Amino acid sequence: MEYLEFELPIKELEEQLDKCQIIGEESDVDVSETCKQIEKKLAETKKEIYKNLTAWQRVQLSRHPNRPYTLDHIQALCGDTWLELHGDRNVKDDKAMIGGLGKIGDQSYMFIGQQKGYNTKTRQYRNFGMSNPEGYRKALRLMKSAEKFGIPVVTLIDTPGAYPGLEAEERGQGEAIARNILEMSRLKVPIITVIIGEGASGGALGIGVGDKVMMLENTWYSVISPESCSSILWRSWEYKEQAAEALKLTAKDMKRMKLVDQIIKEPLGGAHTNREKTFDAVKDAIVKSYEELKNLSPEELVENRMNKYDQMGVYKD
Repeated sequence: MEYLEFELPIKELEEQLDKCQIIGEESDVDVSETCKQIEKKLAETKKEIYKNLTAWQRVQLSRHPNRPYTLDHIQALCGDTWLELHGDRNVKDDKAMIGGLGKIGDQSYMFIGQQKGYNTKTRQYRNFGMSNPEGYRKALRLMKSAEKFGIPVVTLIDTPGAYPGLEAEERGQGEAIARNILEMSRLKVPIITVIIGEGASGGALGIGVGDKVMMLENTWYSVISPESCSSILWRSWEYKEQAAEALKLTAKDMKRMKLVDQIIKEPLGGAHTNREKTFDAVKDAIVKSYEELKNLSPEELVENRMNKYDQMGVYKD
């Protein structure tokens, strides 16, 4: 188990509890009362820490190395029914963007999302979850296939941004993302979007237009990361915590500004502390959202989606 800096008091108490239990097992000393006191203190400390998380701490939780990624969610939701599809039919198969068909119960869905790696080798293989233009074009190809067969689309967002390399720009990164936003806005099947980790910049928006947009509790959604914002405004990464607060990027901020529709509650301590509970919460949210959307005609879906995005933002005449 890996601990973030603000979780160190929890680590200390858990280590004390482990030592207390070992003493009880290896000797005749009755330590049950001491263990109960530590457990009580541990529960209180967890509640206190996770009840008052700052924006930057939520950003840290969204990047936790043990946090479930897109494939973890898909495999938990679909099991053996998951069939991955590859390629944009033009350049190559982008490993940072995955997609394919899967079932939740008896209902088929087209799942699309960014995939990060678990270690150095897989992070390089997945390009750290940063898609090239062909990744967005693959995503669009799969969405259009889903539309053709009347299959709802589920997108799972977890990316630090689209890949900013020269070759990506040469192949039309901006156009690919813009094209996806345009086509998703008028797709004639339900689109359900869930932000499961980082939702950064156009990299997230490229698969982020939906009839129902939801965020897990400890995720973020913003035009720029706190570090990049800090480096631009203060010319240093040292102000990333201030930048995180100023950007209003947490799920609560997004919901208050009506930029997302729902916050999916995570287990105490984050999604990684109880994966099964997190998967169940995401599954319930997807199924409930589809139930609300499935009886709408294609014309109603598109009209409601357009109206939803038209009403976003605040302006003065």
